[in-house]
Amino acid sequence: MGRIAIFTDDPGWHGRQLRTAFANHGYESDFVSLTECRFAIKAGRNPIVIPGFEHDLPDAVFVRGVPGGSLEEVVLYLDFLHALKLMKVPVYNDGHAVERSVDKGMTSFLLQNAGLPTPLTWVLRDRDEALAIAENELRSGHLLISKPLFGSQGAGIRRIEKMTDLMWLTSSRGVYYLQRFVHCAGEGFSDIRVFVINGLAVAAMRRRGKSWLNNVARGATCELIEIETELAELAVKATATLAMDYAGVDIIKDKDGRYTVIEVNSIPAWKGLESVCDVNIAQLLADDLVKRHMQA
Repeated sequence: MGRIAIFTDDPGWHGRQLRTAFANHGYESDFVSLTECRFAIKAGRNPIVIPGFEHDLPDAVFVRGVPGGSLEEVVLYLDFLHALKLMKVPVYNDGHAVERSVDKGMTSFLLQNAGLPTPLTWVLRDRDEALAIAENELRSGHLLISKPLFGSQGAGIRRIEKMTDLMWLTSSRGVYYLQRFVHCAGEGFSDIRVFVINGLAVAAMRRRGKSWLNNVARGATCELIEIETELAELAVKATATLAMDYAGVDIIKDKDGRYTVIEVNSIPAWKGLESVCDVNIAQLLADDLVKRHMQA
């Protein structure tokens, strides 16, 4: 029986779903933290040490989590993913895909460079210039979102609505990421999460936030929506732009009825999505990894 390593620090519900899905293909799954891996560079031996895989490398790797940490630590975790791919181990999503999405500045650049609609964004180091940009946006009647360059589930995000909010404008390790706030169509606050696997939009939901932050982890409610052709095409193009096997693409329909890509997540959760649809996301992910990368 083949074996797959699922990189995660918190297997939980998603890990159990993936383990069952891979078992349906005849593969065992082991949960491993990237913090426990190491390089041991010596002639004639496997240079990557993965707990539970000391004698043979896994048949494939599913990346369900990359821990935070110092720049050196994060680079090391990504190095493991890069090295495994170079050693012909399928990595899903691979290190390059994770790098592109975890860095919000690069995500914004790549989306704009590909001609996809994404909010007006500034990424810079100078605080005075960041304050000047924010003041100009507020005077022009726009709100701003300040985000950490690296982060997930809404952590560290602030909305700048008035001049007094500028006292909260802080950098993320010396870098300011500012994005013009997009007002959604309809009442209240909402955005759309489209789940894309191998170039196909498989399911979508609308997330309605208790406030302007629409993350399910922050209490947003989910409702199933039909995937319009324009919405599906935009999500698929965004995923391809960041060269991902699969992604959770966050899109807002603005008050003028136009779609705008906010984020592209390379390690998206899908528990909220499955609560409103009858699609087995984990099985689709396992099917794609096994059939496209392991049986090709």
